[in-house]
Amino acid sequence: MAMAKCIPTFALRLMALGATISATIVMVTSHDSATVLNLKFDAKYTNSPSFKYFVIINAIASGYGLITLFLPSKSSLWRLVLVLDLVILSLLDSTISAALAIGYVGKKGNTHAGWLPICGQVPKFCDRVTGALISGFIAAIIYFLLLLYSLHNVINLLNAKA
Repeated sequence: MAMAKCIPTFALRLMALGATISATIVMVTSHDSATVLNLKFDAKYTNSPSFKYFVIINAIASGYGLITLFLPSKSSLWRLVLVLDLVILSLLDSTISAALAIGYVGKKGNTHAGWLPICGQVPKFCDRVTGALISGFIAAIIYFLLLLYSLHNVINLLNAKA
């Protein structure tokens, strides 16, 4: 990659790394408890498979982002990075969708299923989950921009050879 193409890519990858790391840390540290009728209830991210999935994929995206930051610009692996960016973007989108669905049920409940909203009892947990979801969404947007930028560079490279 030319130096002019490396700087925006490096900046986007650094922002994506920060967003995925913060989403992971905020979700892992989110916990709260409430007492209802002398029964103590704990709200943790480990109580939901969707939140666990969110944490695992964001941790994988963080590791991937860290590796790509130190990938040499002359490496032939950048072609593979384009495909891996698409995979990471797809995984991040699926985690956000799953975690957002569970978060919505926690916030609003589901009258048809008889599920009550829990955010009134554990607001600290819900606020932290919301922050993690926002950070994860920002990471997905940045990976989308990275994918568009990489595709633009590949198309320009192909047009230059033709």
